[in-house]
Amino acid sequence: MAVKTARDMFYFADDIMAMLGYSKTKAYQIIAELNKELEASGICTCTGRVSKRYFERRYGLTDPEPKPGRRASA
Repeated sequence: MAVKTARDMFYFADDIMAMLGYSKTKAYQIIAELNKELEASGICTCTGRVSKRYFERRYGLTDPEPKPGRRASA
């Protein structure tokens, strides 16, 4: 099994700039806001980066998780 690097697990300001078309300052503001939300729920964060999973979920970039008891359509 390959070891995951920080680039595999986190988005950095440059990544957010490219995805959302924001300035570097705005990208850092987004990271700080999302990290504040994570910290409020008891999750440790790192300055200047944000979890890919959390960012994608908050910005609607992933498919919603299926509800229990429902089958995914084929």
